[in-house]
Amino acid sequence: MKKDEKIIVGISIGDLNGIGAEIVIKTYEDPRSLELNTPVIFASAKTMQFFKNHFNSKINFFSIDSPDKVVHGKVNVVNVWKEPVKIKFGTEDQKIGEYAIKSLEAATSALKEGTIDVLVTAPINKHNIQSEKFNFPGHTDYLAQALNGKSLMFMVSDNLRVGLLTDHVPLKEASETITGALVKEKIATVTKSLKQDFGIRKPKIAVLAINPHAGDHGVIGDEDDVVLKPTLEKIKSEGHLVYGPYAADSFFGSNTYRNFDAIIASYHDQGLIPFKTIAFGKGVNYTAGLSKVRTSPDHGTAYEIAGKGTADESSFKQAIVTAIEIFRQREEYNIYAKNPLKRQTR
Repeated sequence: MKKDEKIIVGISIGDLNGIGAEIVIKTYEDPRSLELNTPVIFASAKTMQFFKNHFNSKINFFSIDSPDKVVHGKVNVVNVWKEPVKIKFGTEDQKIGEYAIKSLEAATSALKEGTIDVLVTAPINKHNIQSEKFNFPGHTDYLAQALNGKSLMFMVSDNLRVGLLTDHVPLKEASETITGALVKEKIATVTKSLKQDFGIRKPKIAVLAINPHAGDHGVIGDEDDVVLKPTLEKIKSEGHLVYGPYAADSFFGSNTYRNFDAIIASYHDQGLIPFKTIAFGKGVNYTAGLSKVRTSPDHGTAYEIAGKGTADESSFKQAIVTAIEIFRQREEYNIYAKNPLKRQTR
């Protein structure tokens, strides 16, 4: 792709009873946004027209029947379904969950086929998407299988990047899930992503402890001494700048995180609570480790404000910007990987 070509951004619409459609519309209401990329929304023209009317938007949608018919300069809508959909804002609905999956599956197929360049996903409800055909805790795990990758939830905002050893795992199972092999795999994924997706040639990574105070030498659990410490020492001996395990309670408050290119938390809330406290509304959920680029906003369906027109689209906008930046960075990385001499002359 030439640098002056517009990147085609595929958008899965998420839970129609949540704020997904609203933040998509607000993002592309300004025609100037189309100068930066070409959106392709996977839903239906009828459904998006409903949202346009509800939010009194001036946005114009361009209806197409397949993503290869995309028109630059338009807000394209692929008709994944054509029947009317009953929207009831703020309500969990199994049928609405089915439409969310239809949108995601169609968008993922387009991503694999290359008719869209990147995928940005609007929020889903992890409960109402479950079925016999779709049994994943969220986007990350589904995309890992669909794209045959080793996925990692990577929350990014400016120079703050937080990855997870375990993501959507019950807390009581988190420590048992963390093995030396898993730690090596996740650190390898983060390292590769920092290099190819963020242009950091020699990444410096911190790992947060599993237990309070890193276990206090076994007084509060031995997982840090038995699993994390020896694994990190092994990785460090191979030439990687990996440090820890750090006690998580003071790591962010002391600004220690600023000394690293990425932080890997042991479990979901250990990493996401400080991340969202520092970067809420500006953060992006990026799925590292895949052959394709996927991002999403750092929030959920927000049923409590759905349909009221008060949703903030900032994180969704940033998800688009981040996806484009990563896509461009990967292009550049691949060019230099094929011709190392070019990198030396930069």
